Amino acid sequence: MSTASPSSRDLEVDVVVVGAGVAGLSTALGLARSRDVLVLSDGEGSTGWAQGGIAAASTPDDSPALHAADTRAAGDDWCDPRAVDRLVEEGPLRLAELVAAGARLDREPDGRLSRSLEGGHHRRRVLHASGDATGAEVARTLAAATAEVPRLSARVVGLLQSASGQVVGVQCSSPSGRVRVRARAVVLASGGLGHVYGATTNPAGVRGEGLALALLAGATLSDLELVQFHPTALHTGAPGGQLPLVTEALRGEGARLLDLSGSPLMAGRHRLGDLAPRDVVAREVHRAVRRTGSGHVWLDARAVPDVVRRFPTVAASCAAHGLDLASDLLPVAPAQHFLCGGVTTDGWGATDVPGLYAVGEVAATGVHGGNRLASNSLLEGLVYGARVAAGLVLELPDPAAISGCTPLLVDSPTVAATVREVMDAHAGIVRSGRGLAEAASALRPLVGRDPVAVVGAAVVAAAAARPESLGCHFRTDAPASAGRTPRVRVRLDDSGVPSVLTPASASASASASAA
Repeated sequence: MSTASPSSRDLEVDVVVVGAGVAGLSTALGLARSRDVLVLSDGEGSTGWAQGGIAAASTPDDSPALHAADTRAAGDDWCDPRAVDRLVEEGPLRLAELVAAGARLDREPDGRLSRSLEGGHHRRRVLHASGDATGAEVARTLAAATAEVPRLSARVVGLLQSASGQVVGVQCSSPSGRVRVRARAVVLASGGLGHVYGATTNPAGVRGEGLALALLAGATLSDLELVQFHPTALHTGAPGGQLPLVTEALRGEGARLLDLSGSPLMAGRHRLGDLAPRDVVAREVHRAVRRTGSGHVWLDARAVPDVVRRFPTVAASCAAHGLDLASDLLPVAPAQHFLCGGVTTDGWGATDVPGLYAVGEVAATGVHGGNRLASNSLLEGLVYGARVAAGLVLELPDPAAISGCTPLLVDSPTVAATVREVMDAHAGIVRSGRGLAEAASALRPLVGRDPVAVVGAAVVAAAAARPESLGCHFRTDAPASAGRTPRVRVRLDDSGVPSVLTPASASASASASAA
C-alpha cells in the first residue's frame, strides 16, 4: 500500500493512473486487487459527456466480425486488424462486467437490452443508458466500483525519469501544493486534444496535456493527423469553447440533416445517407456552412417519436439555448470531437518509453484507423483499460532511481488562443499543403512556451507529412492517384520541436505497436 497519505508531499505506489475517465478507471479497477494504485485527475474529462452509447455485437443477427468490418470501413481501411479484433471480441465481455458492476443500461419492456443504430453501423448494436447519457452512467458505475482506490485531485506537471529515460513517477500540482509520486509505472489516460481547437465537444480541461507529457518524455506519437470532427454540435453562436453535442443516435432514429433551403443535405452523397461515417458527414456539413456563410445547417428531429423523453440530454441542451427538440429545427455545425491517433502503444498499452503506458483517447492503438466508428470510444476504454491492467498485474517494470523531472511547459492563455486560431484556419476539417506550411511557421516559435502549442505543432507536422486524404484527414490538394503514405510518427527533435520520423528511424519505435 501507499507509503504516505494523498495529502503528503511525497508518495510511493506501484502504478499512477493519470485520468479518471472510462480508460483510467477501467485500468484502476483491473489493478485494484493486486497493485497499489493511485488515480490522479484534474477537472472533468470527456467520458461523462458521451451520449451515443457503447457498440458491442451481442445478438444472433450480429457478430464481432460484422462489428470489425464496420470499424474498418469507417476507419478508411487504416485500422490495425489485430487491434480491432481485440476490441470487438473482448468488448461484449467487458460490457457484461460493467453491467455486473451495476451499470443501468436501457432495456425494452420484455427485459432485452435496447439497441440503437448510429452512423457507419449496419446493425443495431449500440447500447445506451437514459437515452443519451451513457457516458455519465459509465462514469458513475466505474467511480462506484473503484471507490476504495486512492485518488488525488491534481494536475500532472512533469514526469519523473531515471538516468536511462525510464519513467519512474510524476510531479503534480494539487490544491495543497506540489506532490511527487514515485511509481514503477505511469499510465496516461488523459483524453484527447479538444481545446487545441477553437470549437470542440470536449470539456475545458481536455487540451492535449497527456500528449505533450509523452512527447517531452521522448515517446513517439502516431496518426496525429487523424483528428475527428463531429458533424452535429449545437451552433450556439459562441465563438468557441465547448459546444453541446447532438448525438448521431438521433439520426439513427430518423432525424435528418437539411440545408438552409430545407433540402436533405446527405441525399446522393453516400449510400448510408445521414448515417454515413462521421468524417463524410462532417465534410458535407462543413461545405454547406462555407457555401452559405450561415455558420450552420439544420437538423430536423421533429419526426423522431417521443424524442424529448428518449434524448433528455440533448433536449436539455437545446432548451438552455431557447430551442425545443420536439418542434424546432436545430442549428448544427461540426466541432472537434476525437483524436484517432495518439501515443504509440502495443496491445498492452506500453509505449516506447520504459515505464510509460497510455490508454484511451490519448493512445494510438490502431483501433480507429482513419476515422473512429460511432460508439467505439467507451468500448475502447473498457477493453484497453482492462488490457493495460492485465499487463501490469502480470509484470511491473523494474524500479529505478529518479534522476530528474521532465516538466510540462508553462501555460500561456495568449499562446493557446493563437494556437487555436491557427489550427482552426489551417488544420481543421479541410487542409492543404500551403495552409499547413503557414501553420507550421506560425506555431514554431510558440512550441517552447505552452503544451497546447507543442500538440498543435505535432498535429500540423503529421498532417503535412501525409499529402493524400485519409479518413478524417482531408487534403484539398491531394493528388488524384496518390498512394498511401506509411504511418506517420512524430517525436520531438533535439531542439524540442515536433518532427516526423523518417521510415528508417520510425521502424525502431514501430515495435511498440507490434505486440
